[in-house]
Amino acid sequence: MQAMQLDAPRKALRLVERPVPEPRPNDLLIEISACGVCRTDLHIVDGDIRSQLPIVPGHEIVGRVLAAGDAATGFSIGERVGVPWLGGTCGACLYCREDRENLCDRPTFTGFSRDGGFASHAIADARFCFAIPAAYDDVEAAPLLCAGLIGYRSLVAAGEARRVGLYGFGAAAHILTQVARWQGREVFAFTRPGDDEGQRFALDLGCVWAGGSDERPPAPLDAAIIFAPVGALVPLALKAVRKGGRIVCAGIHMSDIPAFPYSDLWEERSIRSVANLTRADGRDFFRIAAEAPIRVSTEAFPLGQANEALARLRAGKIEGAAVLTPGG
Repeated sequence: MQAMQLDAPRKALRLVERPVPEPRPNDLLIEISACGVCRTDLHIVDGDIRSQLPIVPGHEIVGRVLAAGDAATGFSIGERVGVPWLGGTCGACLYCREDRENLCDRPTFTGFSRDGGFASHAIADARFCFAIPAAYDDVEAAPLLCAGLIGYRSLVAAGEARRVGLYGFGAAAHILTQVARWQGREVFAFTRPGDDEGQRFALDLGCVWAGGSDERPPAPLDAAIIFAPVGALVPLALKAVRKGGRIVCAGIHMSDIPAFPYSDLWEERSIRSVANLTRADGRDFFRIAAEAPIRVSTEAFPLGQANEALARLRAGKIEGAAVLTPGG
């Protein structure tokens, strides 16, 4: 098999060859057809979060089952399968017992603590994999496995908000906009200041307003979801939400949040984070994805161009989501 391997933080991935791994009892051996390139992958490569090294990044995997361990159930040989960020949990800690497995004390994460999908093959625990709605081809489906899932969990955290602001209009926001609109919500898009192309993209997807992250929306928001890893957006979002409004920080990493006056938080505004996902999130989201008319905007790269895809993502030059195609 081939894989793009990270040996040290802030180093380029290198193409390596390895033996195809053998699945353990609960595992599936998957031949990968597509893997999304997520901002979390960028945080791993840039050393913002410290992963096991060496590691093969990638946690938005779509492929087909080549082999299965003796105890693996739920998928047949040749069936298409999706592999998300949450690769496994202990099943015994307080959080697992309380059905909050996204906060498990001893989790494994795809492309972080176990090798991921920037490769031609991968191993994944069948109990944490998902079936993919038939309406999406492999490349379209890949970003659903994290941008879609984490975006959906963030929208649930926003509660019944009718006016939702999205700060950082990338892979997650462009999917979430369509889900929110399908649910009857109004979406306000906040991009990098001066990003006219990104604002046009947001309006084309149905946002009622699009502007720079330094602008105030034309109406108070019920909630704001922050996808960009920029702590300075939190005080700006607090000024944009109404009394009782919520700020949801959706990323795994964010720069420090600067000080802001208590008056901006007062009147029962709140700030919370979203961590990882649960299998229940996945089941709920993919039911919606099978019904809602979601158009996934992607730019495909061959596996060997993973470093270029990461560089484009870092520079904000991807409209929608970047996806690696090992067979490309």
